[in-house]
Order: sequence, then C-alpha cells, then structure tokens
Amino acid sequence: MTGFAGFPLAGLDFYEDLEADNSKAFWTANKEIYDRAVKQPMTALIAELEPAFGSAKIFRPYRDLRFAKDKSPYKTAQGAVVRAAPGVGWYVQINAGGLLVGGGFYQASPGQLEQLRATIDDDVRGTELVTILAKLTRVGFTVGGEKLKTRPKGYDDDHPRIDLLRHKSLSCSKDFGAPAWLETPQAAKEVRATWEAMRPLVEWLAAVVGGAPS
Repeated sequence: MTGFAGFPLAGLDFYEDLEADNSKAFWTANKEIYDRAVKQPMTALIAELEPAFGSAKIFRPYRDLRFAKDKSPYKTAQGAVVRAAPGVGWYVQINAGGLLVGGGFYQASPGQLEQLRATIDDDVRGTELVTILAKLTRVGFTVGGEKLKTRPKGYDDDHPRIDLLRHKSLSCSKDFGAPAWLETPQAAKEVRATWEAMRPLVEWLAAVVGGAPS
C-alpha cells in the first residue's frame, strides 16, 4: 500500500452519482472508482494516523437492510473509526459533500449512559466537560448527538448542566467540505490536528464510560 496522497475529487463525484442511482448496477459499473478514490485513500489515511491514535475500523459500504424501510443497498459515505473505549472514539468520513472529522460517544449501553449522566451531574467532573466543549466550540467544532426532548428521570429542569444530561450520545465534529488541500497529503495533517484537538473530549469520555457495566 502506498502512502496517503489525499482524497481525489473523483470520490466525491462517485458519491454524488451514487445518491442519484443507488443500485447494484451502478455500484458494479463504478466499483473501480470507489476502490481507487475512496477505499484506498481512506485505508492509507488511517494507516498514517495509527501510530498516534491506534488501529481503525473502516466501515463496510453495504447497508444493513434487515430492519430498514429504505432498501438502498449502499451507504452514501465512507467512514472509519478509531475506538478509545466501547462506543467512544475518533471518526473520519468522506462523502459527496467532502470531509467530515469528528469524535465522541456514539453508542451507549444503559450502564454507560447512567455512568455518563452521574459524572455530568458531579460539579467537578461535569464542569470539566463543559470547559472541554466550550474550548472546542470556540475553535469551530459543532457539538452534536442524540438528545432526549425532556429531562432524564432523576434530574431537575433547572440543573446547571441539564442540556448535557439530555444527551444519549455526545460528539463534536468539523465539516471541512472540499478545500483545495483535500486532494493532497495535507489532508492527513488536517485530520491529525482535528483529532488531537478532540483528544481531551475523547479521553474524558473514555475514562467515564470505558469501565461502565453494560
């Protein structure tokens, strides 16, 4: 495998076309583009970042249709994740819109969610999280994640961190789009810097939920 040289714009075009024609016929006819412009550069990128962050999992391009109403067979984005703890890690994705880089807590077991909320409730540890997220938003990150519409049971509406307590998942991300450097090795430096900026959040979450019961 050669070193990471950037994400070719042909990969973005591939996903734009796939969104219009999500069929086996299109996939079969254009799989060479996927392999060359999406899968190969993603594989090279995570290999370059592995020494600093750990090994990554590249997600399969095929959708799980067993319980899905949408029977489109292929995902319209290629993602990869480096796990720091169960449900916690760094994330990178390429799709028709370009590059998205993020990280956080994506899948919570009941025990993990209970532990997360108990820690957010703590005035010392909860305030640490508020400070981490504030620093990230100041440098352009967007805070996301699935949230309850109402307060979780056992917590008051006027809790100083009620918004964080409503989270069922918690992540931060930067949507870079398709800047000129996307097709160059500079893209790896941008992903590395973004993941490093998120390290305090990922490590805080991993420490909190990593040993929580399922």
